[in-house]
Amino acid sequence: MFYLKSLSVFLALGLGASGAWASSDTAPKKEETISFLAFGDSGYHYGYQKKSLYKKPLRTLDDFEADYRADWTEDNKPASEFSMPSLYYHQDMGGYIMRSGQQPVADAMKAYCAEKECEFGLMLGDNIYPDGATMGADGVDDAKRFKDLFETPYQGLGANEADFKIYTALGNHDWHTSREGAMAQVAYMEQSDQFYMDGIFYSVKPASAHGEVEIFVIDTEVILSGEGYPEAILNADGSEMKGTGPDDIDPWAMPANDAEKHMVQWLETSLKNSTAKWKFVVAHHPLWSTGGSKFEQARTLRRLLLPMLCDYADVYFAGHEHSLELHTDTCETTPKGRAEKPLVHVLSGAASKERSTHSTFAAYQAKAYPQQTAHYVRGMIWGFTHVELTGDTGVIRMISTPTDGSGKPIVEYEFPIERRSH
Repeated sequence: MFYLKSLSVFLALGLGASGAWASSDTAPKKEETISFLAFGDSGYHYGYQKKSLYKKPLRTLDDFEADYRADWTEDNKPASEFSMPSLYYHQDMGGYIMRSGQQPVADAMKAYCAEKECEFGLMLGDNIYPDGATMGADGVDDAKRFKDLFETPYQGLGANEADFKIYTALGNHDWHTSREGAMAQVAYMEQSDQFYMDGIFYSVKPASAHGEVEIFVIDTEVILSGEGYPEAILNADGSEMKGTGPDDIDPWAMPANDAEKHMVQWLETSLKNSTAKWKFVVAHHPLWSTGGSKFEQARTLRRLLLPMLCDYADVYFAGHEHSLELHTDTCETTPKGRAEKPLVHVLSGAASKERSTHSTFAAYQAKAYPQQTAHYVRGMIWGFTHVELTGDTGVIRMISTPTDGSGKPIVEYEFPIERRSH
């Protein structure tokens, strides 16, 4: 775990060392709060597994460990840090797979929202594993898939909020089968009472936030497919290997029309013209992460997105890595240079599947890219993020739930934020 909490930052925002708001005899009247959830990579379900696992199941615990350890070694992760995920014996498959945290995380969000307000949610992509909606190509009706992955786990979430919606982005797994499959998920979300989409990229002001918040959802799988990027490979010391050739992309995820081709320009114009107090950009792929396998995608997105995010946005939300992380970027590499307030980057991709972080890559990244700071990083975890805004300040909370499936929410970390957009 990489963990940093700056007491000076808390005090600057009027917070005590415990994270509680400091009291004062002349304190202003309490402002209304706006609270919401952010969770990604939620679509891992026992009923939808890779065909290769059925053909060659890992029949014993030793089989699973040997396979997992081989991947660990191939990724150049320190052998001393090897850690197994929680496992589930799949009867139909006849072997062990990773345990799904989808329902426990959904239960933890419901439990947390029974105590704290949750006026809307952000769903950060990879909503359907392993290959998105299939239009029946795998022998499963997508109506059943949507029920299993969206309706059943999240039934009752936000029930106490009249205007509750889960604003949704697509991820790379949502695109794996076909463009038609990706669009089938979009169509479901557009017609849902609980979820919300308006195409694969859109902006929206949640009704429950009374115009104070605007969300800008982009499809980074389409953006990256149009740009191309090298495969990400690490050296043995955790440093980035250069010039490794192009990575694979699904050709149907390439931008298919002028609107998709100009998605980045749309985002910049929309952010610049927004009249909302808080501006949040929602995507699947992170700008910064410590897993060690996504840095080429991140580098491409930083080149495209960071200048406008630094100019106009308050927080960037992403998933893709199955971890909980909070980074900041000083913006010093953008054309306008170092920003008065760093850009906050929330990575919340632990909503159903565990994945380790890469400590030697994280150490390399901290030295090679001093503009970014990893304030909190934790892998091999199930969890989600909760954000609470009050006036021009707020608190981001990273919340886990145990892998015993109890659905108990546990606040792991808090980070104060200030509004940075104008």
